[in-house]
Amino acid sequence: MKEITAKEVEQRLKGGHRLHIIDVREIEEVAAGAIPGALNIPLGLLEFRMNELSKDREYVIVCRSGGRSAKAVQLLERYGYKAANMTGGMLAWEGPVKQWEESR
Repeated sequence: MKEITAKEVEQRLKGGHRLHIIDVREIEEVAAGAIPGALNIPLGLLEFRMNELSKDREYVIVCRSGGRSAKAVQLLERYGYKAANMTGGMLAWEGPVKQWEESR
């Protein structure tokens, strides 16, 4: 499984790289704050919403601590998607955070 650190994600975003971030936490968790530009697809819905994703893109998958995102990466890889697990999840994230109301 491919992994990326929260610091690497932050540096790439600061450097102007366009990252496709999927936050697999539940809506209530995302309401407390999320990485700006992240798409929220709770883990339990990911399999049903894969049709919204492109196999031509690589996704960075985020959760609270890295466990659910690891499961999401395994699921996506099984269906032929390219994904990397952000290790440490939002607990390791030190970059900017957008509140739910602003990111809708």
